[in-house]
Amino acid sequence: MTGQELDRETKRDEGTDRETVVVVGKESVGKSELVASLTGDRPTSGNFRGTTVRSERYTTERYEFVDTPGIVLDADTEATREALSHVDENETVLLVVPATALDRDLEDLLPLVDDHLGAVVVTFWDKVEATTETRRGLETVSADIGVPIVPVDARNVSRPITDGGTETVDADSTHGPTDEFSRIVRALEQPGIFAGEARRTVGQQIEPPKSVFEWPYVGPAISIGLLLLPAAIAVWFANTLAGELDPIVGAAFEPVVAWATTFPEPLATMLTSQYGFLSMGPFLFVWAGPTMLIFAVVIGVYKNTGLVTRMTVALHPTMRRVGLTGRDLVRVVMGFGCNVPAVINTRSCSDCTRCTTISAISFGSACSYQFPATLAVFAAVGMSWLVGPYLLVLAVTTLVYVAVIAPSEARQSHTVIERRTFLNWPDPRAVARETWSALREFVVKALPVFVGITFVAALLDEVGVIDALGGVLGPVMGLFNLPAEAALTVVLASVRKDGIALLTEGGVTTTLSPLEVLVAVYLAGVLFPCLVTAFTVAREVSLQWALTMMGRQAGAAICFAIAIAWGGRLLGG
Repeated sequence: MTGQELDRETKRDEGTDRETVVVVGKESVGKSELVASLTGDRPTSGNFRGTTVRSERYTTERYEFVDTPGIVLDADTEATREALSHVDENETVLLVVPATALDRDLEDLLPLVDDHLGAVVVTFWDKVEATTETRRGLETVSADIGVPIVPVDARNVSRPITDGGTETVDADSTHGPTDEFSRIVRALEQPGIFAGEARRTVGQQIEPPKSVFEWPYVGPAISIGLLLLPAAIAVWFANTLAGELDPIVGAAFEPVVAWATTFPEPLATMLTSQYGFLSMGPFLFVWAGPTMLIFAVVIGVYKNTGLVTRMTVALHPTMRRVGLTGRDLVRVVMGFGCNVPAVINTRSCSDCTRCTTISAISFGSACSYQFPATLAVFAAVGMSWLVGPYLLVLAVTTLVYVAVIAPSEARQSHTVIERRTFLNWPDPRAVARETWSALREFVVKALPVFVGITFVAALLDEVGVIDALGGVLGPVMGLFNLPAEAALTVVLASVRKDGIALLTEGGVTTTLSPLEVLVAVYLAGVLFPCLVTAFTVAREVSLQWALTMMGRQAGAAICFAIAIAWGGRLLGG
């Protein structure tokens, strides 16, 4: 028994802290799904032991699994190496590689884990024909690199490690999820010492069948279309159902609003004014909630079927030119459902693209409050056709903004992984988990801040602050070729994105041209992130960075809005 293994046994016998298992692998190999299945736990996040490397933590009675970000760019290899340098000699590294590219991933990753204690899990084993030859190949590689290798189907490892890590295992079992689970537990209990390279190979590489996603030009176009699909569904919902449901839900809220007017002041005003929580209740249930669920369900299906990876690989060459990865773009699209879970999901971004992705979400992801409010304005003025130009302008300006602020290393870095994944039929339970996770983030983190903001906005309106700000900024609206009355909407939308809907109040939009409506909605939407997003960014990164991001975003939004307003006017004659 080595000194490292003896230390582990001593620690286990003394019943001290949980054993740490650091999980390492490339993007899209099933790391997170594997660990979630093993533990049955929801992750927490934070930097790994004083490094800049963000990690997800899953805990059980006995183990703490530290899921490091999947390696996508060259810079991620250095970040992973930094994280591994802080792993104690008696802690375990769990290397996750896919059966479809086992030899290639071992060649890339073994130098990172050289001389660490650990084991290897081979995912997607269900895609390999498990012959005697392939099993012997794994045994040969295992003996060569000095650690146990466990082949699994990550989608079916479903028994969580509980009660100190011990499980009753059927000794006669030779296949299936139970056996896979038990062998992973044994590998963690009896790890080996990684060699820095493999002299033997399995010699088997399986490439998933090619599809239209790999076709030049066609693949990226289809990927963009699929990413826009939830927005299209939301537009359909708004145009066919939400307008009909809004008065019905509004009428249902009327008795509650009337009852709230009997409350003592200032509570009654905070609840029932045009900025109050109860007054905005119908909007929450008719517009914001359904939009958020639409995006959560569709993105959940994309993730579970493997479409996300196919789309992001197709889009990656283009996105890299602006300083993002293809995977980052999916997180930006997630923000159309709710910015909060989208920002939180950036924890697994590459270190050199995370802050850029957050900036893109803050600027260009029209959340489930902003997007429906925008649709409501377009519908109210009889210009529903403006949704297409609006999304085009939003997408183009966001890409330009990101290209300007992205660090040079993000654009120059080469892709480490460009593998296709196998496509599967969606698992309803997995999609439900993804949807529930997004809904939980919305309810637990976004909604309480929204409620607080309704009270603050109502109070500021009561004492005249909002009107005063609107009056001060009124003359500035001339820069954007807008009337002074539009200033109030811009002010409130800087606090709450559903404030965009105020453009329909008081006849502000009745005298505006389509270009002016577009500019007003755009400026109100992108000038600042809503406070919910700002608070989330400050919590995830830092208050100083969040303030810097907001100032930079405001400057870019003003420049873009002026260009759109006057450029459109010149082109329109």
